[in-house]
Amino acid sequence: MEVAHGPAELHRRPGRLLWEQLLDDLRRRLDADAFTGGFPGEHALVEEYGVSRHTVRQAVKVLREEGRVVGTRGRPSRQAEPVEIAQKLGALYSLHESVRALGLDQRSVVRALDVRADGVIAARLGREESTPLVYLERLRLADGEPLALDRVWLPYELASPLLEIDFSTGGLYRCYAERCGVVLTGGEETVAPILPTPAEHRLLGGSPSAAAFSIRRLGTAKGRPVEWRHTLVRGDRFVLRADFAAREGYQLELRGTPDRTDPRR
Repeated sequence: MEVAHGPAELHRRPGRLLWEQLLDDLRRRLDADAFTGGFPGEHALVEEYGVSRHTVRQAVKVLREEGRVVGTRGRPSRQAEPVEIAQKLGALYSLHESVRALGLDQRSVVRALDVRADGVIAARLGREESTPLVYLERLRLADGEPLALDRVWLPYELASPLLEIDFSTGGLYRCYAERCGVVLTGGEETVAPILPTPAEHRLLGGSPSAAAFSIRRLGTAKGRPVEWRHTLVRGDRFVLRADFAAREGYQLELRGTPDRTDPRR
């Protein structure tokens, strides 16, 4: 076993309980995918760390509450498998509705909801660079586990009523339609795998080596741009699926590939 995946040595010290140290180290090892062969039982953890069974039970109890491990009375704990959120290519979707369809509890931590100017985003929305925009940033949770970091820009002239909404539980598209009369009908979207920045990883959690999907969307209503969105979704909780035929279906575009319509080719 790699040293990074092995147990850390615990020391009794003032102000830091032994079970809290154990909890931190088990979280570290879970993030590093150290328990691919199965989460250890109480007796194994007692032997591995040289602590009491009470100390192990306290730490594992918190891991269960966090959803990191699962188990029932009389049965050993095991590492929880994240539920996979599936999204079909070529369809306008709502992450809120996708999570709800699986029967998962969902909520969001609203990190920002304000009015700001962004010349680049305004231009993408076909507006003047000085156009005020409603900005919404949320950390999306599914069954209490981070799923996505979602950033959305909307024209203020259309979306100003949304500044009064509590987006910790509600979906954006439903509120955009009901409060503002804006119904998304289509758009353009690009999806690319990336490695999150350290700050993004601290928010999203999961394995440090796991990539995320970077989803950029220009949403339109009857052909008019009404939303620019950048969503970073955990790669271990999200999958893209598509139906395709020999002559129809999704298209793959390789970065750096020359335009096939270029007359110089």
